[in-house]
Amino acid sequence: MRNDGLVVVNNDVCSFIKRELGIFVDGAWQSAHSPRRLDIFDPASGERISSVPDADVSDVDRAVRSARAAFDARVWSGLRPSERERILLRLADLLEAHGEDLAQMETLNQGQSINVARAVGVGATIEYVRYMAGWATKITGETLDVSIPFPPGTKYTAFTRKEPIGVVAGIVPWNFPLMIAVWKLVPALAAGCTVVIKPSAETPLTALRLAELALEAGVPPGVFNVITGGPECGAALAAHPGVSKISFTGSTPTGKLVGAAAVNNMTRFSLELGGKNPAVMLADIDVDQAVQGAIMGGFFNQGQVCAGASRIYVHRSRYRQVADGLADIANAMKLGPGLDPSAQINALVSARHRDRVEDHIARAHAEGLRFLAGGTPVMSRGYYVRPTVLADVPPDASIVRDEVFGPVLAVIPFDDPAEAIRLANDSPYGLAASLWSNDLTAVMNLIPRLEAGTVWVNCHVPLDPGMPFGGYKQSGIGREFGKYAIEGFTETKSVCIAH
Repeated sequence: MRNDGLVVVNNDVCSFIKRELGIFVDGAWQSAHSPRRLDIFDPASGERISSVPDADVSDVDRAVRSARAAFDARVWSGLRPSERERILLRLADLLEAHGEDLAQMETLNQGQSINVARAVGVGATIEYVRYMAGWATKITGETLDVSIPFPPGTKYTAFTRKEPIGVVAGIVPWNFPLMIAVWKLVPALAAGCTVVIKPSAETPLTALRLAELALEAGVPPGVFNVITGGPECGAALAAHPGVSKISFTGSTPTGKLVGAAAVNNMTRFSLELGGKNPAVMLADIDVDQAVQGAIMGGFFNQGQVCAGASRIYVHRSRYRQVADGLADIANAMKLGPGLDPSAQINALVSARHRDRVEDHIARAHAEGLRFLAGGTPVMSRGYYVRPTVLADVPPDASIVRDEVFGPVLAVIPFDDPAEAIRLANDSPYGLAASLWSNDLTAVMNLIPRLEAGTVWVNCHVPLDPGMPFGGYKQSGIGREFGKYAIEGFTETKSVCIAH
């Protein structure tokens, strides 16, 4: 710690981000074909801290060809499953050994609290790697009792095999850069695939360091490649005919473009997309617990969480208590850089995203909505937005309809649970939702009526590596985590033997 309370950035972190970083292809740093570079900024200060290549179509082709050559040579899938498992466990050990460096790099690049980076961005990521590594030895097919009637007297034995799908393109967002890169990388590797990761143009640093650590762990050259770039790079990767599966996390509009590009080549794809997630609080709630849960669910990582709570529906009998409680906490939250462990709200990822969130807030002002907290700009070099709470928001307000992806909560009263469920489901999104009540019968009756891929009860946003995660409606296609992730990186082959 310095005297000002900020965490001192390690020398290894400073050294890495000051390097002339390239793309990581075929197990080595390489210069990009594209001469363009992307500047990387510290969101807390707005200062440039590094740069990376803005890869072009030629660079994408080189990375995919490297992954395809490694897959065809079976340098990874040809290993015994237990060998793949051991290498992935070694990667987890290396992530742990370098955990503080990775957390600081994540905070410098993404802006999130060092506390979040340590516990979630790195800590939860290590747990995920160790969990998912075990799946390398547990991928199974099944025997089938078939009834083929011809030729008479012929017997048949049939079974299925789960085989690695091929080259996986993982397109990663900027809100949890290391963690979500690992969500795509490790199950694909456990299944025997090879991988090309494209991190967000805003937050590529930890994915590039991950590639170095994977090589050190024993992942063979070409099995894991990282390319950096903007829209041209992402579009080229999604449309590349050498890619067998695309795993995309990001906005719904971009996800639709990725899906369309994939369908053109009949490339398999999964999409984890946007959310406008409701929290429904019934009349019997513990108000303090519900308020604290909504603060965590809505303001965690500055609201830059696809599954975060942003629409808070509260029974009218508890509405004023909840709304005022949220406002009191929001107004007292300390703004500051992620390297300040005492700061409770940190900078958003970029100036562009801050401006987008501020535009949503300005529209709420124009619509005459009532602000209980926030709503005024932060005069700072960094990309800050005050935690914002709006009350008595009508269901057709833009702040209720649109994904803001920032620290903005809309609090809305209801009179009966049926009305609350109708309002909660009145959205094109269906990623997640939460119910707050101590009435077990009410909760169990309402869970099936919520149109969401995940429903939490008396909590919001905790994830587990074994619990499937993905959305209904325009919140995506497919599931991540657990056996569902593994299935998404395999093809099922039926085998039928006549004897």
